[in-house]
Amino acid sequence: MLSPGGVSAALLLAAVLTTSEALKEGECEVCVTFLGKFYGSLRERKADLNSGDVEKALLESCGAAKGKENRFCYYIGATSDAATKMINEVSKPLSYHVPVDRICEKLKKKDSQICELRYDKQLDLSSVDLKKLKVKDLKKILEEWGESCKGCAEKSDFIRKITELMPKYAPAAASARTDL
Repeated sequence: MLSPGGVSAALLLAAVLTTSEALKEGECEVCVTFLGKFYGSLRERKADLNSGDVEKALLESCGAAKGKENRFCYYIGATSDAATKMINEVSKPLSYHVPVDRICEKLKKKDSQICELRYDKQLDLSSVDLKKLKVKDLKKILEEWGESCKGCAEKSDFIRKITELMPKYAPAAASARTDL
């Protein structure tokens, strides 16, 4: 049996251990953001949050996910080409209204790659000089828009394509630019 001092020391140790497992600011960025948006959409639909319905909705959301969010879905097994299935590690806790950051903490213990996912830094298209960007970055802009540049061989071809499409995909940036 522990003495009163031993009990408080044990409680302090337990508190330190549990807080060290908590997510740090900015950690699991894609997991927390994606699941937060997903949970918000479930709440908006006023969906009955049973595990099966949450799982079905998660598979639908992951079907439409692109980029880092698609990679997150792959890691939890919510894509058709995924090797593992951890969907129930997300759907069950969400059906019980467990906070998203707690779910991501548990996922991190199962697969650390989940919390290594970060969103790419977004460019401010209204002020960035497209001529100073690398072709790789220009291609990434087009990819994010779901577009490609067939027949583009030169950097100027990619810049021309981006400036053509900017009013459609980034109208605020297009109207702010004076070089278009």
